[in-house]
Parts: sequence; structure tokens; C-alpha cells
Amino acid sequence: MAIVVQIPTPLRQHTEGRDTVEARGSTIQEVLDDLGRQYPGITQRLFDGPNLRRFVNVYLNEEDIRYLDNLKTAVKDGDTISIIPAVAGG
Repeated sequence: MAIVVQIPTPLRQHTEGRDTVEARGSTIQEVLDDLGRQYPGITQRLFDGPNLRRFVNVYLNEEDIRYLDNLKTAVKDGDTISIIPAVAGG
């Protein structure tokens, strides 16, 4: 199933400048794994070993996956995943 993945500006260098791409899978993990197969440079920016990096927030249809089933969250055709880097400042 095709899922739309929205790519933030800092990561577009890894997706040939694209702001949205399609990836396949039945869970967030599978979709992000497929994204990494298509665009290998993005995986190291998203993951620290098997876990998402602390500063990477992932939303499924505008809902933070941390409040769902995290990387095991099920997805369906037509869903949108947004990758949003955390912003810090002072």
C-alpha cells in the first residue's frame, strides 16, 4: 500500500529535493524502512540504531505516533506520515 511521506526541508537533500514521496508498508516502521531503501541517506538521519532519533518527531495523519503504537502503528492506503525535526533554541 502506498503511503505519502512528507519530508522536511533539512532532509530533502536525501530525497532528491522532493517534499513528498511515496513509500510502502503496513506499519510506520515498514514505511520508514521502505523510505530508507529508496533514499539510503535518510535512514541515518532518522534512526539511531533501531530507534528514532530523539529530535525526530513522526506524525500519522497529524497525530504523534508516540501517543499511538509508536513505530508499530498500523497504516493504510491514503495515510500521510509527516517527519518533523524538533526545534530547539534559547
